[in-house]
Amino acid sequence: MTSTTMEQPFLLTKRRIWIIFSALIAGMLLASLDQTIVSTAMPTIVGQLGGVEHQVWIVTSYLLATTIVMPIYGKFGDVLGRRHLFLIAIGLFTVASAGAAFAGDFWSFVAFRAMQGLGAGGLMILSQAIIADIVPASERGKYLGPLGGIFGLSAVAGPLLGGYFVDHLTWQWAFYINIPIGIAAFIIALVALQLPSKKATKPIDILGVLLLSVATTCLIFFTDFGGDAAHGWDAPETWMWGAGLVVAAGLFVFVESRAADPIIPLSFFRNPVFVNATAIGLMIGLAMFAAIGFIPTFLQMASGTSAAVSGLLMLPMMVGLMGTSIASGLIITRTGRYKVFPIAGTLTTGLAIVLMAGMTAETAIWLICVFLFIFGAGLGLIMQVVVLVVQNAVPAADIGSATSTNNYFREVGAALGTAVFGTLFTTRLSENLMTVFADAGANPEQAAEATATIDPQILDQLPEAVRDGVVSAYADALAPVFWYVLPFIGVAFLLSLFLKQVPLSDVAGLVARGEAVGGEEAERLEAAQRDRRSVVADDDATARSARSGTQSAEDAPTR
Repeated sequence: MTSTTMEQPFLLTKRRIWIIFSALIAGMLLASLDQTIVSTAMPTIVGQLGGVEHQVWIVTSYLLATTIVMPIYGKFGDVLGRRHLFLIAIGLFTVASAGAAFAGDFWSFVAFRAMQGLGAGGLMILSQAIIADIVPASERGKYLGPLGGIFGLSAVAGPLLGGYFVDHLTWQWAFYINIPIGIAAFIIALVALQLPSKKATKPIDILGVLLLSVATTCLIFFTDFGGDAAHGWDAPETWMWGAGLVVAAGLFVFVESRAADPIIPLSFFRNPVFVNATAIGLMIGLAMFAAIGFIPTFLQMASGTSAAVSGLLMLPMMVGLMGTSIASGLIITRTGRYKVFPIAGTLTTGLAIVLMAGMTAETAIWLICVFLFIFGAGLGLIMQVVVLVVQNAVPAADIGSATSTNNYFREVGAALGTAVFGTLFTTRLSENLMTVFADAGANPEQAAEATATIDPQILDQLPEAVRDGVVSAYADALAPVFWYVLPFIGVAFLLSLFLKQVPLSDVAGLVARGEAVGGEEAERLEAAQRDRRSVVADDDATARSARSGTQSAEDAPTR
């Protein structure tokens, strides 16, 4: 598949592993901070840009772009190396952040959010694949701690910054802040992320990339159009997207079965451990993003909290996610066993979904925080474990492709969940708001305008009776959607029961592929290199001293 060109062995010492890890942390900080900032600014953004009824597209466009590029980053990383792709992903994300900040209308903002997704997909996939390259599966759990710390930092800083920007500056600052962070992350990665270089030895599967992109796009548009009141499931244009999905997916499978180096090897789907873990990720994606994407909006509009406070109220979820993710990683490293965590995680997540389905405008804020903590704790027991299981179940040469394929199907679930459940939410919300404003005496045109431009600031200025109606409209629109999520959590639980326990590998991906030397041998070789450099430096110093003495003798006056 690839050839690796190295003048000398690439030494995977502990020092080098942590240096590389620092670059990954910088990239993950960039992506994770953006998600928490934007979630709290969402109601203000859609209100000021006039896109309340289309707000699902802010999330969908980001997820669609992220989903499409994941397999591309994964395969190209296996074939060409991951360093340059990681730098490209940071650059794309940073430039798109600047574009989103200066967007003058709703749809141009959506376009830049999609561009951000193109970068975020690379940051997520390449970070996970590089960790698998440099750390054996049996030790990978302990590296989840620093990554969990980054998500924890983002969970604290993101909502605070996002809320502060909305309440005291402008929502554009939620994107301005990515520019200096992106530049810093790029410089850190440029210096610290040193990995073996590669070149492709087989043709790149360009046709597979195109067909996969078309199939993914058709899937998202099919669900969006079907759930949209303006089109519906009986509309011809909806089923045109459905037909495009079937045709593109069929052609993709045909092309992959004959490609010299497929973008998604079909052999993955003959691996029962891979299939099971990936299916769990798909189900969790459906539930996770349907909840995370719209809970801040619910908190701001239904509970009457400010952007800053609604962001802070998401902290319990992130604390739960971070705590169980770190704990499960450490336990897996110590015991080598992982099956119990997805089982416990799906049960915990299902409990949280049931609790959130009963939320109303009168639900106490502290109780919502408890629900979110339980939800996050359940997700933390599943997400990292599923990726670890997939990476451990495939050959080292396919780590990037397997990681990206697993994440691809999770993001497909996320995009479907956001599109279907988000459309259910926004359609029901628009109907509720139209009724509220019509009952308050607005004509249809005025009601439509008020529905499209409502945001937390405008809400505060409305008469009390209308404001109460708007609050109830948001609560009545979102909470019942969680009942539709619950069956997918049930499927994930059943899949977890049948997840096979496989011994964890004790060899890092780079070492297994023969691209690096690791362990004690790497430490010994690095020590030998240091000794040789020290001897050469001493010899050079001696030679320079000798030359200096000779020159001094020649320059001295004769007596």
